[in-house]
Amino acid sequence: MIGYTLRRLGYGAVVMLLVTVFVFVVMRLVPGDAVSLQLQDTGVSRAEADALRAEFGLDAPVWAQLWDWLGNAARGDLGVSFYSGEPVVEMFLARVPVTVQLGLLAMLVGSLLGIALGVVAAVTRGSAVDGAMRLFAVAFLSVPNFVVALLVLTMLALWFAWSPPIVYAGPGEDFAGWAQQIAIPVLALGTGGMAAVARLTRSSMLESLGSDYIRTVRAKGVRERTVVVKHALRNSTIAVLTLLGLELATVLGGTVIIEQMFALPGTGQLIYQAVLDRDYPVVVACTIFYAGLFVITIILLDLLYALVDPRIRTGRALS
Repeated sequence: MIGYTLRRLGYGAVVMLLVTVFVFVVMRLVPGDAVSLQLQDTGVSRAEADALRAEFGLDAPVWAQLWDWLGNAARGDLGVSFYSGEPVVEMFLARVPVTVQLGLLAMLVGSLLGIALGVVAAVTRGSAVDGAMRLFAVAFLSVPNFVVALLVLTMLALWFAWSPPIVYAGPGEDFAGWAQQIAIPVLALGTGGMAAVARLTRSSMLESLGSDYIRTVRAKGVRERTVVVKHALRNSTIAVLTLLGLELATVLGGTVIIEQMFALPGTGQLIYQAVLDRDYPVVVACTIFYAGLFVITIILLDLLYALVDPRIRTGRALS
């Protein structure tokens, strides 16, 4: 198990390095750098612009910039913002709690509602409720999360003349205001995962409910609620767990647009503005955060599977 864990960590480190290099290089290939955007229409001379590029280290070849950045990053220094002059680590850490709250709540709401809807659909297979659940799941899988957010905002504004607060306040400052501002983003981000979890839970539950051991349990006179919750649902959780790990990428990607729409000061809004401003250190730091969360999730899922099934960590099939 230790060897398997070390291999997975090694793969994760390689993926993180490749993602970092890719983003670092691609951002510098995009037309227009941070200096050009800052000094446009200012009448600054070319010599002054070149001096500012040298100050930012943008006059060196890309490979040299990358090497210097990797050396500083190994010591925990991710550089400073080209615009604000603040250390990137401090800017980033100040915004992480908002994104973490949003992502975790969206996954929690989506997974709990998805499992509940999937169980209900499986138990009522072939009924109008089952049909409605499946239609609901397909609809929300087809609609992007930012469209769901716009629809909910529009309906609340038209029907109830209500809109969420614009100025963000943390849960410790104004819990009611925070809950009002984050409710729609959480719902919008959670709908896609909720629909996917509901579909997978339904199919897994139907397979479990039709198995021989469930018929045996029922023959023993066990209550139907116990059969569904304790036996069938428990046997279906591994497949759902796999999907939840993959849904993390969808939730993280959605925060970039959702945070911008609702003025949430998280890392999604930070990376959105940094890309527009060509603020390279901020973009790379945020990319590492998103890639790191996804890689860590995949590694944890791999380790969980290895604990459940020894064939995964040994790479051999049981005869």
